[in-house]
Amino acid sequence: MLNAAKQVLRNWREQASLPAEAKAEAARDARGLPAQDPGIDAAVKAALQWLKRAQDQSASHDGGVARDFSLKNGWAVSYPETTGYIVSTMIDCGQRFQDPDSLERARRMLDWLVSIQFPEGGFMGGKINATPRVPVTFNTGQILIGLASGVGAFGEPYLAPMNKAAAFLRDSLDADGCWRKHATPFAERGDKTYETHVSWGLFEAARHVGDQGYAEAALRQVEWAFTQQQANGWLANCCLNIPATPLTHTLGYALRGFMEAHRFTKDEHILRRAIKTADGLMTALRPDGFIPGRLKPDWSAAVDWSCLTGEVQIAHSWLMLYELTGQKKYRDAAKLANRYVRRAIAIDGPEDQRGGVKGSFPVDGDYGQWEYLNWAAKFMIDANLLEQDIDGRA
Repeated sequence: MLNAAKQVLRNWREQASLPAEAKAEAARDARGLPAQDPGIDAAVKAALQWLKRAQDQSASHDGGVARDFSLKNGWAVSYPETTGYIVSTMIDCGQRFQDPDSLERARRMLDWLVSIQFPEGGFMGGKINATPRVPVTFNTGQILIGLASGVGAFGEPYLAPMNKAAAFLRDSLDADGCWRKHATPFAERGDKTYETHVSWGLFEAARHVGDQGYAEAALRQVEWAFTQQQANGWLANCCLNIPATPLTHTLGYALRGFMEAHRFTKDEHILRRAIKTADGLMTALRPDGFIPGRLKPDWSAAVDWSCLTGEVQIAHSWLMLYELTGQKKYRDAAKLANRYVRRAIAIDGPEDQRGGVKGSFPVDGDYGQWEYLNWAAKFMIDANLLEQDIDGRA
C-alpha cells in the first residue's frame, strides 16, 4: 500500500515537471488516434525527412543518426546500431525516388560507422557516448545489414568492414547456435531469441562474398531459436528486459529473422516455423490495427499501449508472407497495422516531431516514453513501401 502511494506521488511529480510540449502531446493522444490516415506517400515522405533531420540534429554531430527526439530532453546523440540498418532504408529511398541526397547521407552514415568499428570487427552497444564501450553481438549484426547494403550500392570501400563484422559474428557463435560471448550491457542478461535479426546480417554478407561460413553460422542460430518456439508459435527469451511479456518490437525482430532465413534458403521447414509465430501474433491484432506493446505467452495483451515500432515490423513480415503464400489474411492484417501507425504520425506541425514515429501510442506508454525513435521511422518506411509495392502489382 505504501509503495503504491509512493509510485502515485512519483508519477504526479513527473507529470507536473513535464515540458509543455510533452503535456500537449499526451493530451492529444488521450483523445485517441486521429481518424485521418495521411496515406503511404505522405507518411513515407515525412518520415524520410524526419530521419534526415535526425542525422543533421544529432547532438554528437558525427554523421550518425540521433537515437531519438525527446519531448523532455530534445535531440539525442547518434546511435550506431540503428544508424546501421537505417543505411539500407536510405539507399532504398535514394534509388527508388532518385534522391541523391539520401544516397549521400547513407555514405556519411557508413563512413562514420566504419570509423568506430573495433579492430576485431565488432561494434559497440548503446549510444555513441555510452559506457562501457565494448563490442556487442546484436549491435554488430544490425550494422552489418547496413554495411552489406553499402557494398551493394557503393562497392569496395565497405567490403573489408563488412567481412570483419561478419567474421566477428561467425566466430563468436556458441556451439549450440546461441550468441553469448558479447552480450549487451544495456539489457537483461540471458539468451536472446530475437538475435535471428543478427543472423539476417550474416545472410546479407553471404550474398556478397559466398562461402565464408556466414550463412552456416546464421542457420545454426536460427535453428537454436526454433528450440525456443512453443506449440502456439510463442517465443521464449525474446525480450530486452521482461522475457515473460516481451515487446512486439523484439518479437518482430525474431519473426523477421525467420523470414530472412527462409528468403535465403527457401527451406519450407523454416517457413512453417515463421508462419506459426506470425499466426500467433495475428491473434493479438485488433480490428482497428492496434497490437498491445507487450504480450503474454497465450498472445493476450500485457499492456494497454502499442509499441509502434513492433506494429510495423510485424506488418512487414506479414506482407512478406502474403507474397509467399498468397493468403490475403496476411496482407489485410499488415494493412491494418500500417494504417494504425500512419494515423499516429503528424505530417505537419513542429519540425522536430513532423514525420517522427513515437515509441509508444499513447506517447506516455512504457516503450520509448516521450520519444520519437529513429528505428520506428525506419521500419515504418520499409513496411509501407512494401505495402505500396504489393498494391502496385495487384
